[in-house]
Amino acid sequence: MGDRRLSRLPVRTADVVIVGAGVQGASLAFHLAARGAKVLVIERSSVAAGATGRSSGFVRMHYDLALEAELAWRSFPWFLEWHDRVGDGDPGFVQTGFVQLVGPPHAEALRGNVANQQALGIATSVVGPDELARIVPGMTTDDIGAAAYEPRSGYADPTGTAAGLLAAARRRGAQFASGVSVTGVRVANGRVAGVQTAEGDVAAPIVVDAAGAWAAALARTVGVEIPVEPWRHDTAYFGLPAARPSSIPIVLDHIRAVYFRPEGRELMLVGLETGNEIGGSPDAPMPGYDPEVLEPMVDRLTARVPWMADGDFRTASKGQDGMTPDQRAILGPAGPDGFFLDCGHSGSGFKTAPMVGQCMAEWILDGRPTTVDIRPFGAERFAQGRQLVGEHPYESLWR
Repeated sequence: MGDRRLSRLPVRTADVVIVGAGVQGASLAFHLAARGAKVLVIERSSVAAGATGRSSGFVRMHYDLALEAELAWRSFPWFLEWHDRVGDGDPGFVQTGFVQLVGPPHAEALRGNVANQQALGIATSVVGPDELARIVPGMTTDDIGAAAYEPRSGYADPTGTAAGLLAAARRRGAQFASGVSVTGVRVANGRVAGVQTAEGDVAAPIVVDAAGAWAAALARTVGVEIPVEPWRHDTAYFGLPAARPSSIPIVLDHIRAVYFRPEGRELMLVGLETGNEIGGSPDAPMPGYDPEVLEPMVDRLTARVPWMADGDFRTASKGQDGMTPDQRAILGPAGPDGFFLDCGHSGSGFKTAPMVGQCMAEWILDGRPTTVDIRPFGAERFAQGRQLVGEHPYESLWR
């Protein structure tokens, strides 16, 4: 009986156990394995089954926090040079361009953020109504205070990205256990000793909590309280009108709290930034379609691009991630020696995953992150009453 219970655990010892096989856990496994660490990724379900699999897949750099913009910018080449850098799978990157819209109260903030991003080397610029009309024909522009345009940005396949990173990690020696629930982190003499699972224990001196919406519950098993709550958001797919081309960019409309992007040649993905459910259990049933969100979604979308009134609804779904009070990730060590956090990405973790994984690997193996200093994302900021705020802040994205 015991042998059969352990059949889904390929090893019982590792240098590092990563809990969660979303894109962040997969990226960290890749970077650790590339440096020779013995890694075991444990996933309660399957690759990308949580936040990653329902991500909208944006690959863009516009943030009001320069550190986040830098992580996205340094991650960007990974999507472009996947074959050389990763080698397995395909992220399915599609270059569409990206447009950020803000109202008059945030126009100066947008200009300041664009200047910061240009200083990093990001190809971005402030564009006016005439240019917007060229980029997105037929878009309403009379309420826009300012807009930023990234011509090289686009979207990718989150599930394919995570699966490719994990496959590359396994080719470099990492192990993967799917369908295995981690019930707690083991601690001995003040430091991490491994994990307890529904299929037996695994010994390891380092455990990384990359469990998404379940991250707070896992951290609690070592006495660490982190302000990560389950957060659910709504997206839907609409058929594009026959007369409209699919060659439109991603548009993040901060004014109307809606975003949209093409999906292939015939569909548009649309998401709402308001009315998001925060709190509750991450295990609560997640309906595929909430008819109450469809009307406000259509109203906001057609107010920005009136021609979508001729589109048609196809399907809708909810996604789930872990949300923090400042809507920024929690990264780095916390609690007993050997316990690390890579969670609370608040819906923005897909595009930054390649670089966060590299920097977290540096932190774990070298004692500090060097490629990008991600230490400001440490969990201690909340205990200190300090939150990460952009240099030229907008209001919260998810509200």
